[in-house]
Amino acid sequence: MKKILARAAILLLILRFSPLAAQAWDYDGHRSVNQLALASLPADFPAFALNPAARERIIFLSGEPDRWRNISDVTLRHYNAPDHYIDMEELDACGIDIHSLPRFRYVFTALLASARAAHPEKFPPIDPTRNDDHTRELIGFLPWAIMENFDKLKSEFSCLKTFQQAGGTPDEIANAQQDILYTMGVMGHYVGDASQPLHTTMHYNGWVGDNPHDYTTDTHFHSWIDGGYFQKIGGIELKEVRRFIHPAQLISLAYPDEKSGDPFAIINDYILDQNKLVEPLYQMEKSGKLSGEGDVGLEGKAFLYGQLAKAGQMLGNLWYTAWQQAPVDNYLKAQLVRRNAAQTNSPAKN
Repeated sequence: MKKILARAAILLLILRFSPLAAQAWDYDGHRSVNQLALASLPADFPAFALNPAARERIIFLSGEPDRWRNISDVTLRHYNAPDHYIDMEELDACGIDIHSLPRFRYVFTALLASARAAHPEKFPPIDPTRNDDHTRELIGFLPWAIMENFDKLKSEFSCLKTFQQAGGTPDEIANAQQDILYTMGVMGHYVGDASQPLHTTMHYNGWVGDNPHDYTTDTHFHSWIDGGYFQKIGGIELKEVRRFIHPAQLISLAYPDEKSGDPFAIINDYILDQNKLVEPLYQMEKSGKLSGEGDVGLEGKAFLYGQLAKAGQMLGNLWYTAWQQAPVDNYLKAQLVRRNAAQTNSPAKN
């Protein structure tokens, strides 16, 4: 039994630190993002999401999309993997304006396919032996993963409001609340992914192609930023990061210059802002600021803490906006009114 447990522990370590598992932030980092977002919520946010058990559920679910990688099923990998990133530099080859992405995932996918068919010379050949999940043709769906979860959350808040206002049963209300906790937690993963600059670039795991500045090509760089650096310096001091968090607000107020408060435009600009930090991140590595050793090696901590704070604030604002903007579901309301009237008039009740 001891041998089995030891082997299991070794396997977990291999899976966690393997450079092939290109996930943004280790679990501790993703937990931190959701914790920071929770810290931003106002006291009048729905109480069911703020009790200790609900908080831990939301925080635990921050790691859920990475757990979906624990099986080798190519169908799940095809669906899940591209949601964690977008290689912004590849948009130009596809003839897609980086500032005006189509808001629909499948329209974007069709544009990618059309660009490859029309100009195959612009794209490197795909090795079929390394493409069993058929994701090499894609450049990532991270903006849509965030936006779609935001819309799911708004829908779930809509259902909850309607159950509460139009006579839903205690079980219906409780289940609607659990739906919200799940989406809040999972959504946090993708907002956290977007704050890790290497999830917005083709240079996601060491610099590729022309390299005039001699940036690192080490394929361990991604995993070092995800968590290796934090482990080197003794972990994430959440209290130190939390001081950068302010109360959540509507995204239209938090980002007033972003296209009249359009959530998709705001999400895309948030990702673009992190993409601008790719080269500065490589410069920091080159100058030793991300080594975690000595005074110079600790200079990278402030940068990475800042990225966690950005994600936590963005996530809190998105949660808050979904709650505030969720309408009453008039169809569900009518169904509940009809059901409750029928129950009131039932002979069994008289």
